Amino acid sequence: MRAVVLSGGLTHDFPATTSCLVELLRPLGVTAEIHEGVEGVDAALLALPGADLLVVNALRWTMTGPGVPDRYRQQAGAEGASPSPAARAAFADHLAGGGGVLAMHTAALCFDDWPAWHAALGARWVWGHSQHPPLGPEIAVSVTGNDALVHGVDDFCLVDEVYGDMELAADIDPQLTAPQPGPDGRVMPLLWAREHGGGRVVYDALGHHPPSYTVPEHAEIVTRAARWALGA
Repeated sequence: MRAVVLSGGLTHDFPATTSCLVELLRPLGVTAEIHEGVEGVDAALLALPGADLLVVNALRWTMTGPGVPDRYRQQAGAEGASPSPAARAAFADHLAGGGGVLAMHTAALCFDDWPAWHAALGARWVWGHSQHPPLGPEIAVSVTGNDALVHGVDDFCLVDEVYGDMELAADIDPQLTAPQPGPDGRVMPLLWAREHGGGRVVYDALGHHPPSYTVPEHAEIVTRAARWALGA
């Protein structure tokens, strides 16, 4: 089986976390084809014909939309990205053909000018509204669902970011949740799987850095997520 991986962007060690994902895919018999850089956005999506899985472990967006901080706007000329019409069509064809999608962490921030992407994920980061507390301390993740991705997996703890106040589809069924650190302790959904456009999509809001993938329970869930998205 073949996976197309879009990796890279600002503020995260994407080469390291993508390496973690590739290692989890390998025992499933999946060969990963990695695309990086701004040009990698179109390259990855246009490489989808014949692929079984699209993995997005990246932070690529226009960097010019409402609410985007100036520190990002100033880099939009060099780092901003928006998929071409042909790339968007290739993604729709991938889903329509039964292809899988594994979207990690910052994938919900990607492609802010592409509604079909966020419709597939069931989540969209809204600049000026969505937020996350600083990385750490360790958070307690609860297994709240009973889908194949999490069945039999115990609750676990890890150091990661808990995204909150994203725009979410009404039909998501969270399989993992965690409270945001701080006095409010609001509980946020972290992971779900859904069928969309003919394909299978998993979004996992965890995975900020390599230690997130060394936690056995999370590694197991990511592996199951990839297997489910592949239809295996």
